[in-house]
Amino acid sequence: METRELMKKATIFHGHICPGIAIGVLVAKYVLEHGFERSSDEELVAVVETDNCSVDALQTLLGTTYGKGNLIHNDYGKNNYKIYSRKSQKAVNLALKASVLDSKKLSRDEKIQKILDLEPEELFDIREIEFDPPILAQIEESVPCEMCGELTMDSRIMGYQDRNICIPCYKAIKK
Repeated sequence: METRELMKKATIFHGHICPGIAIGVLVAKYVLEHGFERSSDEELVAVVETDNCSVDALQTLLGTTYGKGNLIHNDYGKNNYKIYSRKSQKAVNLALKASVLDSKKLSRDEKIQKILDLEPEELFDIREIEFDPPILAQIEESVPCEMCGELTMDSRIMGYQDRNICIPCYKAIKK
């Protein structure tokens, strides 16, 4: 699929066009052109280090989503993307190059166009990494919090004074 088509699909999902979507499109373009296939279940895993707009492009173009458990967010504030293919047992890391988008004089539209005019190899430092993907998504039992009564994943329940409570209730007590 060409960049323009990928951009259109990602923009429809995301809701607007922006530099972040363009960055995510180039991540997806590289991945799809280098032996990784779009994920219908958990065949492909994306571990991202940002929560910016680029992640929406990965969700729609690569099929990596929070709901399926094959999109993992590490909140490091970096435009780094680790992609794992369980099918081919390949893994790659794409890290945004600082020098490519350092011009503060570019308008938003100029940044988008500059990104889309690049090949992924010009925008990212790309390297193969060890195939060590996160575990498959776990389905866990939900239990009621003994304070607020809301159902909470069993693995997220906190023990406090002989009560099983959810994280928000625990935090409220500890204030």
